[in-house]
Amino acid sequence: MQTLMPEPQIFVERTLALIKPDVVDKEEEIEDCILRSGFLILQKRKLQFSPEQCSNFYADQYGKVFFPNLTAYMSSGPLVAMVLARHCAVSYWKELLGPSNSIRAKRTHPHSLRAIYGTDDLRNALHGSLTISTAEREIRFMFPEVILEPIPAGQRARDYLNLYVKPTLLAGLTALCKEKPADPMTWLADWLIEHNPNKPRLQHHITEEEHQ
Repeated sequence: MQTLMPEPQIFVERTLALIKPDVVDKEEEIEDCILRSGFLILQKRKLQFSPEQCSNFYADQYGKVFFPNLTAYMSSGPLVAMVLARHCAVSYWKELLGPSNSIRAKRTHPHSLRAIYGTDDLRNALHGSLTISTAEREIRFMFPEVILEPIPAGQRARDYLNLYVKPTLLAGLTALCKEKPADPMTWLADWLIEHNPNKPRLQHHITEEEHQ
């Protein structure tokens, strides 16, 4: 009897990338390098951190001597956040970034992004998640509407349904009643695809989040 072997699978990871405030003007060429390195950009947004947001994002660095300078630097201007995907995304993105200290990167990894765009150990141009679990936390911080595998269950699933699915479905059904199309099922399906809360978006404006 012939044994049926499962088809080979490629597990695609996600990682978070940040283009930091002092190199946002290099956004286009950095993105071009990212795409040429085999990554997909799944999500992208441009925003400006408040010092409080920086403190929350870098909570694991709290108490270190450079922490005040780090939060001041990261809140000094707009930054670009991206969700990158490819096979072994976390390790490949770290390799492309090079050492966190840009001065050392220029000496040991001269072709890395931090060597090219960074200035010193603080202003190192770009951020990358250190581990898969860190990537999940950081992506949720920057893109709270994104679903990350494994798909949530239990209370997390109920929270997601209440926050995103039910309001979207209600809005779609309301629009359907107003429109009264000849083919309501197809119309609603098209509407839901267009208004999917997880649809990748490119937000090029600077948000004013938590600046009140």
